[in-house]
Amino acid sequence: MKIAVFPGSFDPITLGHVDIVERALPLFDKIVVALGRNATKNYMFPEAQRLAWLEETFKGESKISIAQYTGLTTKFCSELGAQFILRGLRNPADFEFEKAIAQTNRKLKGDLETVFLLTSSGLSAISSSIVRDVIRNNGDYQQFVPKAVHQL
Repeated sequence: MKIAVFPGSFDPITLGHVDIVERALPLFDKIVVALGRNATKNYMFPEAQRLAWLEETFKGESKISIAQYTGLTTKFCSELGAQFILRGLRNPADFEFEKAIAQTNRKLKGDLETVFLLTSSGLSAISSSIVRDVIRNNGDYQQFVPKAVHQL
């Protein structure tokens, strides 16, 4: 069984995240959308809210499950028996950042592959940090997030 983990903070989940997961469905038997806890990050939205958004966004898709974890993503992948980490790339800066993480993960767990998908062109400008800025400034954030996030 080909299992991929799609890790992130999802603060909040965006249409770019949804795009990557939906386009990866044919590639894997199971995708675990995994909410990671990072002690150094200050989140805008509580963990319970972010988990609820993930559950609502992907409900009804049998190949997707939602989980949360603390610590190294590679350790979490081992616990699940996952062979792949799924990541989205929006631009060259994402590639450089994600490449370094993928190479480190490969050193930590040699049988773990990172699979990169390019975000669809109409979604490549969307990031959680941009969405948070739009929300803070009372802008129309709904065009960037799935329906589950529309009512803040």
